[in-house]
Amino acid sequence: MTLRDPPAIHQCRRAFVAGFGDDAHSVLRLILIFIVIVILIFLPRGSRLRLRRRLRLRTKIAPRKIVADLPRATYGHARVAVHLTILGSGSSGNCAYVETDEARVLVDAGFSGRQIRQRLASIGRAPENLSAIFITHEHTDHINGLAGLADKLRIPVYCNRATKDEIDRILNVRAEFRLFTSGEGFEIGDLTVETFSIPHDAQDPVGYLLRTPTANIGFATDLGHVTRLVAERIRHANALVLESNHDVKMLQDCPRRPWSLKQRILGRHGHLSNEAAADCAADIMTGNLKHLYLGHLSRECNKPELAQRVVQKRLDAIGAAHVRLELTAQNTPCQTLTL
Repeated sequence: MTLRDPPAIHQCRRAFVAGFGDDAHSVLRLILIFIVIVILIFLPRGSRLRLRRRLRLRTKIAPRKIVADLPRATYGHARVAVHLTILGSGSSGNCAYVETDEARVLVDAGFSGRQIRQRLASIGRAPENLSAIFITHEHTDHINGLAGLADKLRIPVYCNRATKDEIDRILNVRAEFRLFTSGEGFEIGDLTVETFSIPHDAQDPVGYLLRTPTANIGFATDLGHVTRLVAERIRHANALVLESNHDVKMLQDCPRRPWSLKQRILGRHGHLSNEAAADCAADIMTGNLKHLYLGHLSRECNKPELAQRVVQKRLDAIGAAHVRLELTAQNTPCQTLTL
């Protein structure tokens, strides 16, 4: 008789229980826990992260509500919410903060290091705890704070090769760059990052879709038009930061901008108008999208209330009452969104 025979297995089990008495089941549980721990220790790190995400997605416990001061604590095995704060967005600087259970990242760093530190402090955060900085492209309103943050604090900077080469030319930054090819993805903790090319007059500009166990956040600013690729990527977002740069008539009538600059902004590698942002919102609309932020508003060629009115009118026309429309500002952070 071998251990593969059911009678032999039951006989061994009865002998084990008889030997340990009432503690037999506790001993069995300890042995199983020990085996699981050993397996996890020797698994590659990437496999451990994928296993943990699968376990989270299968958890039936609803996440507890997280209060407004963004507590760091997690609650058992429940999924922890993701937090989004637009620290500022406009023609003079762009920066957003995203926090998950295992990652704290900036998307762009367009303000000075001091300004970013102050804006993070206003929501109870510090740059010393950042996991990474993601850069969309090399224009100064997206990279201005790199020297004061990534260089001094050794925060990893994620971008593609062409963007890094331009950053090296523009700034004297000795940061730790981690390069990707546009269209490739990567992982930081429980954050899965998708990159996609966008049409803008930079070397190799990208947008981001940040996937978390709780929600997806999309970033599509500084683009002259919305390609099929862009629309397909941001369609998966639960919260989306979308450019609404200018009103076409205000731009055309602006006396402080030369005609060549106006043509660049209006071109297919320039910036989205309010009407183009409204068209994009209508085109990508699904039940997934709950929060839409209008970003990169021009001070001279747009008005917040005008951008909001144009896009809200389109949302109302397509029956998207489930979407909350928010305006970003250049000088002050938006209220933190918890998803």
